[in-house]
Amino acid sequence: MRSGGRVIDPSPGLLRKSNIAKPRFLCYNDLVMEKRVHIYVSRKNVLTWLMTLCMICSAVTRIAFSGLKGSGDSLYVWSQIVLPTAAVLLYVFIVLVEGKELFYKTAIPVWMAAVYFAFAIANNYRLGPINNSLYFIALAFLAVLYTQISSGQGQLLWLLPLLTLSPIPFIAYFHRDELLRRDWAAFACSDALPNILMMLGFTVQLFALRIHPSDEYHPTWGDRTDGRRLRTLPPMAQVSPYIMVTRNTSTNYFTEAFEISNIDRYIRMKRREGLTNFGITHVFLAAYCRAIAKYPGLNRFLSGQKVYSRGNDIQFCMTVKKEMSADSPDTVIKVHLTPCDTAKDVYEKMNAEVEKVKNTPLNSSFDHTAHALTLIPGVFLKFVVWLLRTLDYFGLLPKFLLEVSPFHGTVFFTSMGSLGIPPIYHHLYDFGNLPVFGAFGCKRRSLEVQEDGSVVQKKYVDFKFTMDERIADGYYYAAFFKHLKRILQHPEVLDQAPDEVIPDID
Repeated sequence: MRSGGRVIDPSPGLLRKSNIAKPRFLCYNDLVMEKRVHIYVSRKNVLTWLMTLCMICSAVTRIAFSGLKGSGDSLYVWSQIVLPTAAVLLYVFIVLVEGKELFYKTAIPVWMAAVYFAFAIANNYRLGPINNSLYFIALAFLAVLYTQISSGQGQLLWLLPLLTLSPIPFIAYFHRDELLRRDWAAFACSDALPNILMMLGFTVQLFALRIHPSDEYHPTWGDRTDGRRLRTLPPMAQVSPYIMVTRNTSTNYFTEAFEISNIDRYIRMKRREGLTNFGITHVFLAAYCRAIAKYPGLNRFLSGQKVYSRGNDIQFCMTVKKEMSADSPDTVIKVHLTPCDTAKDVYEKMNAEVEKVKNTPLNSSFDHTAHALTLIPGVFLKFVVWLLRTLDYFGLLPKFLLEVSPFHGTVFFTSMGSLGIPPIYHHLYDFGNLPVFGAFGCKRRSLEVQEDGSVVQKKYVDFKFTMDERIADGYYYAAFFKHLKRILQHPEVLDQAPDEVIPDID
């Protein structure tokens, strides 16, 4: 931000706790945050099970009556029997298994049902091309409307009853002859009964819908299991991933030297408090988490040419040797942290993961997964890696693979200091979504001349970062690292949780 031609640092003092204002950034100021309403259903609701009964009866009667009438040609079987049966069963599966968090996925079977009704109208009733087109448009409109409502458009909730009941008059119209003759047997043996049971199931489910009371974000279309998509990014930030496609061709490099006199005193104090293995890695990591509390853009990642946020889940990855020897095997740990974690929290979580791999044989989840891949012949392994990359691009990679993968996370730290060498610029991985890689070296001493002419010896640690520039602009990165440096100058602030955690944009 500028004031009178001067650039103002957006980072307020670390020790001023009572007057910390939420920072605003020029590129995000005028963006409208979209308010979503999270709809969910519970398996504990008896109406959910009544809906399940209606849907299963719809599938059973459809299959039974088709057997009595004859299956017909292959197009009829697939469009009038298989498709609606799969739609109702998939709807039941989504509601019972994922209805608490992912109810919006019920739009998939609703679209399947719309396609089924479109085929039914086109094949069974001679309405003419104009009327057929109008029905197809109406079905598509209803499906789009349901998709919008189920994905969080709360202002349209009142339309849901009309939406689910609207096909029933059409079903009655198309079977008006049987109804007027009161030929209930013919009516029951037609597709009317399965369709009415299907619509009845949708209607019953309406009364089981609830709105989630919390203000927390809940996933919707376009989100991934490991992050939510950012939809209000500036246009340039949305276009640049399609221009700068790979992660290694989109990297910036940054080096910084951190003065560690206060950090050394802080480490000695924490060790006297009982944190015997407390070291500089814990301080750096705790400070990084604390900086993300104010600048959440560093907890973003890019996948499938879209930018996502991990929210409060900071995933830290690090390579660990079982023993400090050249032939000791490596393994990778992944630690889940939050912006609210103190230095002690970081120490306990990280040490728990380190001890887990050091005190056992080489059998971490990462090692098991890597070993399983080595059993695949080379030609097929190349295909498997391509398949995993494709699934990851579309956000379909299983959650257990995301958990063990060192290529998916917030930041990867490597300590060159433990090896006695300076830091390196480590490349980012084109597989996965890791946006930041940091390496720090061993401690060094430097003689510096002060303003009064005296010479003072100071201790530094050099840090080198490799960063994906597509997750945030240069100004944001600069503000983040200046804030990180101030935290490291006052590491005692890491003993308390932050007063405020700023959420990322919508």
